[in-house]
Amino acid sequence: MVNATARIDERERHRPQTADHGVLGTTKLNPFGDLHTMQHLSARLARSLRGLFESLLREELRCWAEPLVVQRFADYRAERGDGLSAWLPMTMASVGGPAIQADAQALCVVEGGFMLSLIDLFFGGAGRAPDTLPTEFSPAVDAMITQLGDMMATPLRQAWESLARIEFQPGAPESSPAMLARIDGEDAMIVTRFGIAGQDRRPTMLDILYPVAALKPHGSALTGKVVDKQAEADPTWRGDLTRAVMTVRFPVRSVLAEPVVSLSRLMELKTGDVIPISFGPEVPVMVGGDLLGMGTVGTANGRAAVQLTSLARSAEGLAQSFHEGPVE
Repeated sequence: MVNATARIDERERHRPQTADHGVLGTTKLNPFGDLHTMQHLSARLARSLRGLFESLLREELRCWAEPLVVQRFADYRAERGDGLSAWLPMTMASVGGPAIQADAQALCVVEGGFMLSLIDLFFGGAGRAPDTLPTEFSPAVDAMITQLGDMMATPLRQAWESLARIEFQPGAPESSPAMLARIDGEDAMIVTRFGIAGQDRRPTMLDILYPVAALKPHGSALTGKVVDKQAEADPTWRGDLTRAVMTVRFPVRSVLAEPVVSLSRLMELKTGDVIPISFGPEVPVMVGGDLLGMGTVGTANGRAAVQLTSLARSAEGLAQSFHEGPVE
């Protein structure tokens, strides 16, 4: 279930509100306002991450996107604490459309215990992390972190496709944020957080951080409201429209015969000449340029008439053809 409410445990921290009003004389952290599209993008990404991690952990999972926040990178580091985490930079590159910074990079942050449980599962273990976490990762875990980044690159690109064509490429993972290049403590970051939980697995939080400066070319798209469900039409208006449509008149005609004569015979015709025609027991009945069906010629109430013997299409199909227009 995507976007389900997470179980509260001791690891969850207070998240500040998304809106940032700034302080007089300082740079505003969030120049975008309400990031409606960004939150919708995170919810869509959560669905893809669920399938990705189910294949890695070999169990059914819940994955949800928490409300995003905008904060200084230094504040995010302080909030996260000094526990072991995987810090994986993801280079962002525009493919057409508005360009982003040449050196822009997102940041994927994963709990160290979760990565150690993944490597244990990979080597045939039960997927358990040690009770006491090490101070840094082994080369095998670093390789696993990079592989995870490669696997996340495609879901990230697909989630962003409706907004911008951005390719993501993982860099070298670090076990300490102090070792990260090109990210300053004063940089404003959009922090998106995803929860991953199984039936017997306590929730794990995975964060993806985007630099505000890199996303400024897409500011108007990030703040647009997303409509997930179309509003229902007013019943009174729908009824009036239906009644009006049902009064539209269509010409109905029957083609008895279509004789063919040469140009020389046509030029010799004069008043009184007879053009022989022949037709079978049934004649076509047309509505506009569409065949309604076949019928026989006769009389009704003293007037010539055609009795329908078969229909080529239903009334609904005929109405649909008029709605779509003629086929070229």
